[in-house]
Amino acid sequence: MSVTVYVEVHQPLPGIDLAALPWQQWLQIWLHMVEPASARSYELTLRFTSDQAIQRLNHQFRHRDQPTDVLAFATRDEGVSLALGEPEYLGDVIISVETATQQAQVGQHSPLSEVAWLASHGLLHLLGWDHPDSTQLAAMLAQQAQCLQAVGLAPPPLIFSGDHVHDDQTKGG
Repeated sequence: MSVTVYVEVHQPLPGIDLAALPWQQWLQIWLHMVEPASARSYELTLRFTSDQAIQRLNHQFRHRDQPTDVLAFATRDEGVSLALGEPEYLGDVIISVETATQQAQVGQHSPLSEVAWLASHGLLHLLGWDHPDSTQLAAMLAQQAQCLQAVGLAPPPLIFSGDHVHDDQTKGG
């Protein structure tokens, strides 16, 4: 299994070079954890952006005119067969650096853990995971925690509010 991650940094994270982080390695580990029997090659885009940019996308595609922490746009279609050796493009994960920074500050954990947490959340969505109820949400959060621990990062502390998960009561979910 291999993964190619296209990293786009439209909004920098002070003190951390987002493009230099080992995303390829982390996502390959996470994919192997979630889909261990797969021998496929994967591709995805990981975009770091501003609250303003993610708000536009959230409004356009989810009809919610507010910023959010992460959006995932999956392209996976199990009915489509790929040519032998052709990588599967999973989709795009878009993370608001501003919201991630705020959530890390409020939660008193590192911005690095926060962006990795959001990237793992987005990846699971690309793979078909969802959290329409508390049982599936708990399973998804447990998987995210395992993903972060597998790459040596501590998952951020979380609280639950209705059908959303918030890092210490900030926006997102």
